[in-house]
Amino acid sequence: MTDAEIQDFVTRFAAAWAARDGKAFLDLWHPEGLLHTPLVDRAVSGSELDRLMEVQKAAAPDFVWQLLDWTSRGDVVIIEWQTTRVINGARFDWRGVDKFRIQDGKIIEERVYSDTAPLRAFRKGETLEPITKF
Repeated sequence: MTDAEIQDFVTRFAAAWAARDGKAFLDLWHPEGLLHTPLVDRAVSGSELDRLMEVQKAAAPDFVWQLLDWTSRGDVVIIEWQTTRVINGARFDWRGVDKFRIQDGKIIEERVYSDTAPLRAFRKGETLEPITKF
């Protein structure tokens, strides 16, 4: 990928999150792409991302995603992010990193790295159950 193509990808990815637009996510994904995230109990097909975004919006309507930094090498793009939401009346921020493998300008694989322990502790005894249906 050229520098311009990588910058375009990062810009479109951040815009999809800012709008929480499932269709915009679908445009970024290769038909055979897979998402691996600690918040879902299985690999998610790229074609399922619009539905996953609907479930996330319903569960956390105040959720905000922010791009912090990014880098790339070859067909790998790394994006550092921060998310924010209000839980039990208090603002809660946490950070993570997404590692993408890009094929033909589309995401063929995404791995999300995020510490979910603080979220579990903050929820005061609630468990953070993986999303199983969407």
